[in-house]
Amino acid sequence: MEPEGWRNLASRWAALLRRFGREAVGIVYPPVCCGCGRLTGDHHAVCPACWSGLRLIERPYCEILGLPFAFDPGPGSVSPEAIADPPVFDRLRSVAIHDGVVRDLVHGLKYRDRTDLAPMMGEWMIRASDGAVAAADMIVPVPLHAFRLWRRKFNQAAELARVIAGRAGKPYRPDVLRRIKRTSRQVGLGARAREENVRGAFVVPESGRQGLSGKRIILVDDVYTTGATVSAATRALKRAGAGDVTVLTFARAMSGPI
Repeated sequence: MEPEGWRNLASRWAALLRRFGREAVGIVYPPVCCGCGRLTGDHHAVCPACWSGLRLIERPYCEILGLPFAFDPGPGSVSPEAIADPPVFDRLRSVAIHDGVVRDLVHGLKYRDRTDLAPMMGEWMIRASDGAVAAADMIVPVPLHAFRLWRRKFNQAAELARVIAGRAGKPYRPDVLRRIKRTSRQVGLGARAREENVRGAFVVPESGRQGLSGKRIILVDDVYTTGATVSAATRALKRAGAGDVTVLTFARAMSGPI
């Protein structure tokens, strides 16, 4: 047999073995819903029942804060909140409201080491970015303090950012931001306390400043609550020369549309 024929035969055998491996894994570890654990047709998916419970953030929404409107006020509309208290970041986009199965997914990734959820969640975040990821120059995760990273072993924002960068073909830049202040947990703190807790918590080290001037940044975190953390991170980025910052989160804490 000619060398080309051997190569074609080897390629067919390799494809067959990969298919056999996938089927074997599917038998041993059948695909289940990432929300409730019911059997599904695909890995990294949710069942129809869980999907129907998702409160996805879809248009119409505020162009700056991504707040969903109860009615359509017209293209380019901005919420009263964004007018009264403009954020330091340029826009915010999130996949869904932080309740039900969305909260379960966030907690699974963050507290139960379910890093296998990151690919699905990251892909949803790309869609929710409404083109911001496609227009970005780099993807930057909100960093953990070194001590908390040591205790948790991984950074959930970095897991999501890595997926988003890989899927979108964008540079993944975890070196751009550093968390230098060991803050208290934000859970349970009010808006003012959260802001004070993270004041001065982030810096852009010299190694992260390269190529940052004027660039469009996607700043990735898992949940947006009051915005204190991402606002502090955005201030550090803009002081270092970043031109445009889009905050992209999987979930957003809020009561309902405005």
